[in-house]
Amino acid sequence: MEFRETPQSPAPRFQVLGPVQAWIDGKPLSLGSPQQQAVLTTLLLHAGRPVPTQDLVDALWGDRPPAQAVAALRTYVSRLRSVIEPRREVRRPAELLVSVADGYALRIPGEALDLTVFERLCTEAATARANGDKQEAHRLLTEALNLFSGRPLTGIPGPYADTQRLRLAERQVAAAEELCAAALDIGRHAEIVGELNNLTTEHPLRERLRELLMLALYRCGRQAEALGVYTDTRKLLIDELGVEPGVGLSTMHTRILAADPSLALPAAPEAPAKDHPVTPPPAQLPADVSDFSGRTELVSDLSAVLMNATGQAVVVTSLAGIGGVGKTTLAVHVAHRVRAEFPDGQLYVDLRGAGAAPADPVVVLGDFLHALGATENPESMEQRAALYRSLLANRRMLILLDNARDADQIRPLIPGVSGCAVLATSRSRLAGIPGAQLFDVEELTPQEALALFSAIVGEQRVAAEPEAAMAVVTACGFLPLAVRIAAARLASRPRWSVSDLARRLADQRRRLDELQLGNLAVETTIGLGYGQLSPAEARTFRLLALIDSPDIPLAAAAALLGMDEDAAEDLVEALVEANMLECFTPGRYRYHDLLRLYAQRQNERIGDTEEQQRAVLRLLDLLIPTVRNAARTIEPDDPEPELLTTPSSPGIGLPTIGSAQSWLRAESALLLNSVAAAANGPRASQHAAIDLLILLYGLDPDPTHGPQVRPVLETLGREAELRDDSPALARVHFVLGALNYVTSDFQGAEHSLRRSLDHQSPDEPTVQLLATANILGVILSLGNRPAEALPFMEQARATSQAVGAPTAEARIVSNMARAQHRLGMTETAVRSAGEGVAAARESKNGPLLAQTLYQLGVVLSGGDAVPHLREAHRLYQSQQNPLWEGYTLARLASALLVAEQPGEAASAAGESLAIGQELGSAYCQGLANAALGEALLTLAQPARGLACLQEAHAIFTRLGVPEASPVADLISQQHTEPLSPPAP
Repeated sequence: MEFRETPQSPAPRFQVLGPVQAWIDGKPLSLGSPQQQAVLTTLLLHAGRPVPTQDLVDALWGDRPPAQAVAALRTYVSRLRSVIEPRREVRRPAELLVSVADGYALRIPGEALDLTVFERLCTEAATARANGDKQEAHRLLTEALNLFSGRPLTGIPGPYADTQRLRLAERQVAAAEELCAAALDIGRHAEIVGELNNLTTEHPLRERLRELLMLALYRCGRQAEALGVYTDTRKLLIDELGVEPGVGLSTMHTRILAADPSLALPAAPEAPAKDHPVTPPPAQLPADVSDFSGRTELVSDLSAVLMNATGQAVVVTSLAGIGGVGKTTLAVHVAHRVRAEFPDGQLYVDLRGAGAAPADPVVVLGDFLHALGATENPESMEQRAALYRSLLANRRMLILLDNARDADQIRPLIPGVSGCAVLATSRSRLAGIPGAQLFDVEELTPQEALALFSAIVGEQRVAAEPEAAMAVVTACGFLPLAVRIAAARLASRPRWSVSDLARRLADQRRRLDELQLGNLAVETTIGLGYGQLSPAEARTFRLLALIDSPDIPLAAAAALLGMDEDAAEDLVEALVEANMLECFTPGRYRYHDLLRLYAQRQNERIGDTEEQQRAVLRLLDLLIPTVRNAARTIEPDDPEPELLTTPSSPGIGLPTIGSAQSWLRAESALLLNSVAAAANGPRASQHAAIDLLILLYGLDPDPTHGPQVRPVLETLGREAELRDDSPALARVHFVLGALNYVTSDFQGAEHSLRRSLDHQSPDEPTVQLLATANILGVILSLGNRPAEALPFMEQARATSQAVGAPTAEARIVSNMARAQHRLGMTETAVRSAGEGVAAARESKNGPLLAQTLYQLGVVLSGGDAVPHLREAHRLYQSQQNPLWEGYTLARLASALLVAEQPGEAASAAGESLAIGQELGSAYCQGLANAALGEALLTLAQPARGLACLQEAHAIFTRLGVPEASPVADLISQQHTEPLSPPAP
């Protein structure tokens, strides 16, 4: 029974070996805020001794108490008195929480606190063991450890609680050590190997645990493994602490090497007669971890299923998840939580399903029969299974089958009648068990991962560097095993800061190497799952990781693998079943971050670069024509740029504008990461990467992709220079120029576009030439150099006529209108812009119509521009083109100001500013601030208006565009301080 349940009495009972709780008559008490619970905890742990007020203040707040700390403390004490003595009459002195001099004391019977009971049981166990009653010692220690219901003092704040939490956790581990030693005394070495493995994983530097594990393995006939424990421990101690193993561990190593006969189990003397059964019910569950964190809903659901094991059939539940996600820890925690519901005992086995030698069900049945007190052990599995079911027929037991390989392995271990419950864990979903309830165990939430990290390294270290701590658990992919290893490394290195660890984990190439401690490593755990894959599945697992994209659609997976989608789906779904891939949306697959790193490392180790390059080329052979299909749908009749490659695939059909836009949006990351993967390949791969970029930037490019695309362009440009590859260089510099243009780096754009023209022949009309000359003209016009801009625009127009591209000509004529407008040729500019709009309407090309309407709205004056800009804005919205939507709103705001509609102008300018800030577009922000500032001045908000104008002027000056001058005039009219001259 649980500590809270007995005895039933009006006196309160308290728990600190887990979440701090209290009960009266078995009913839980509400203990108030965490700080109030911290007061109660401090008093409980002083075991009735008085605690001065100042000590309580220090316990709660350390050296940073609030101004009214003592008053707050008195309030907490008053509330606690009401809670723990609810029947106390008003004005009657408290009997339990009493005032003593300048402080307080909590006077309760010793047995009312679980910690006191724990210490008594441990003392009695030590006495029993010293007197030779080893069975009694084992029983008492088991009872003592069962008092723990989680991490001690969970959620209690303050430096005193932090210190006591560590002390209590140490007492728990020490008691677990003694329990394992007692189990060895009575011949239960086979039962505790799994428990000792768990304990040594959780506490890798405790030598006595390793010593006990060596002895248990030796007595199981596993001498080589026992010696391996010593080798691994010695390496760990040298690597981590720079010391050799201690005397106890070294002596055990020597005795095993010498086959010391005294290591064999001694004959047990008869124990004194006791009231409890000679053969107690099996209690084979490994110890619950003291720092279990999160999973609240899943723990509750699992507990409810297991506790309701009273139907017509055996309750079977299965936990599935990737290696290291915490399936075993969760299962053991839940099993301890519900163990009182299974009074006839609990069986446990590690089925080693992830390893090369899974446990044989025949052997497991033999061990279970022995634990159940069977005097016979039949030879065949069928006979053992029948006897096993018979022995469980009238018992209520919990069977924990950990680390199962598949359903066939656990099927013989399932009882035959109701009343018992089975909890299994596996890396794959055990879907072959009729009636089994399947639960997927996913990685922790960020806050749960942070709580686990804090529990191991200490809350104060995490509180001092919260951002670094979040960076650490993020780098761990919120995988419990990875978080635990990272935290253990930090905990064993007091001179490291959390930031030091975060910096080490930031390097993806070293991350798996950093996530290991002794013989515990994330890479090893993932490798067990990888080792179970068939050759075709392993190849799939590796090749899909060539593209560092958040997820991979089925069509892309099929291209990478070089097979049709049906065959590819069979393979990727097999990886999903094995929890080596995840599928949260049908037809889309993703890796856990650490599994992706492992797959990429396998690609490096295998070193088949030719197959990997072919895979990436196959993917680009799909993506290039698909983007081209999207462009044809979105911008019909637009000229298509000349490609360096000739794709053999027709690509994915995208017949409607909506489907084309949705595909481009959904696959944005895939496209850019595919380019990055191809950029480091041979010439053919690099040409394919350039083609894909040219097509993407022929559509409206996204300025937020700059940080990802620039290094790729640098690589492609450098390689093309080495090959003296002019066609490639022309395209690389063009894409860089287009990127600089949309990110408001107009000088950089001009430089790149001129370099692109250097690698193109002016006498050979191409779509690439007209696109380069056109954008260069636009850049020069923006920089108030319209006379220089018009010749390039004329060149682009002539080239469009030569290649037969009327839609391109309409776009160029529309751009020419802006240059003509800057030259004072207003009527010509309006006429040119009008011709562009007419041609665009005839073409049915939506993006072209939006652009020509925008240019017409800019060259028109006042209210005449408003309807054109409104239509352009609606089109850009429907086309999901936020950058040009932002530009258009800023121009619309300026037109509305002239039309004497300042309120609507301010609203449009505000929307434009938000878009510009989100995209990081300086030019859009400058236009928006200028219009917003003028609108606010008109609306009698001079301070805000002036601030917006000053911001606009600073942006325009930095960009070197002519819009800086009229903004400066507006500021001067407000009698402000003189402005610094514009940059040259």
